[in-house]
Amino acid sequence: MTDRALVVVRAGALTTVQDQGRPGHAHLGVPRSGALDPPAAALANRLVGNPADAAVLETTANGCAVRPRSTVTAAVTGAPCPVTVDGRPVAWGAPVRVPAGAGLDVGPAASGVRSYVAISGGVAVEPILGSRSTDLLSGLGPAPLTDGMVLPVGTPTTHHARVDVAPQPAPPSELVLRVTLGPRDDWFTPEAQHTFTTSTYRVSPASNRIGLRTEGPTLARAVRGELPSEGMVLGAVQVPPDGRPVIFLADHPTTGGYPVIAVVHPQDLPATAQATPGTPIRFIEVRRR
Repeated sequence: MTDRALVVVRAGALTTVQDQGRPGHAHLGVPRSGALDPPAAALANRLVGNPADAAVLETTANGCAVRPRSTVTAAVTGAPCPVTVDGRPVAWGAPVRVPAGAGLDVGPAASGVRSYVAISGGVAVEPILGSRSTDLLSGLGPAPLTDGMVLPVGTPTTHHARVDVAPQPAPPSELVLRVTLGPRDDWFTPEAQHTFTTSTYRVSPASNRIGLRTEGPTLARAVRGELPSEGMVLGAVQVPPDGRPVIFLADHPTTGGYPVIAVVHPQDLPATAQATPGTPIRFIEVRRR
């Protein structure tokens, strides 16, 4: 077997392979998927000299540990966390040399939720529909990491600039999400619409890559009938029967039958990847021009 590979020593709570996702297949029922925090994933790739679309590891809460079979450059971004090589502390948010056979350990998030681990050459699992991303909803892509799994690594490129370190936003202490109301805001009472854009919600522990669930005031419906299933987009804020908004994230279903009260501005979505349970959320209406 080639020595361009990573051996998974500790898989962590949930570690998946992610890249920029597989957009353009919603008509086939295939979600976009991809890294929940695209800027953090792209920065990790930049730090090790990879192209932006190289596949990385996305960890959840308690990190992971891998052992490369050949010397690689690695970088960890996203949620700040301790990083060690064979037990020795190394820099987070900067390129680090990991010798062949050494253990790279990405520890628990000190703040935030998801860290991104880039390896020079990228994680080279077989692409499906143009992407190497794990999709937890459809099951496409590689399975989430398990202890002992071996992941192929690509050949490093020398054609991309490397940087020593780069600033990163801190995980949010509060999510302030700009939203455009619709397409089904008229299915909710005027009081519910006002509550949605003026109240403070909190991130629910039940959140995952499919959707960020909220805790807080319920939204009363003005229309009681059934809504036929219709297309869903990234950032759609769907309101299920319990009345509490759910923000659709990368692995969201491509159709849904509950009304969508609003859609989150795309630039505000990366912060949702790092919002820990209990983080306050405010929805700020941006009116259509």
